[in-house]
Amino acid sequence: MEKENKNIITIDAEGQSLGRMASRIAILLQDKQKAQYAPNKVGDTIVIIENLSKIKPFKETKLRTKIYYKHTGYIGHLRETKLSDMWEKDPARVLKIAVRGMLPKNKLRDKRLKRLEIHL
Repeated sequence: MEKENKNIITIDAEGQSLGRMASRIAILLQDKQKAQYAPNKVGDTIVIIENLSKIKPFKETKLRTKIYYKHTGYIGHLRETKLSDMWEKDPARVLKIAVRGMLPKNKLRDKRLKRLEIHL
């Protein structure tokens, strides 16, 4: 369910799949739904996510096998975190990582991500 008010779009995450919701959020953050879309502009749409904790549950195999990697910068310091551990600790971070991966890999990506607000 989406509500639109000028440049603020509110999405209710209850019952939605994480990946499908993340791809829709990435399109909204790029302002591709507007007639004045330009790939070199940041855009001005703010996306607010509500009820993130009530999304469609992950399958058991996904919780066990999906691993997020982070390198600290030191040799041999590659950190691994399972989806199940990260979801318990911070569900908003899981969504931000998913949306970040679906945005274009350029200098505008971090500026667009700042316009994403998540409410558990």
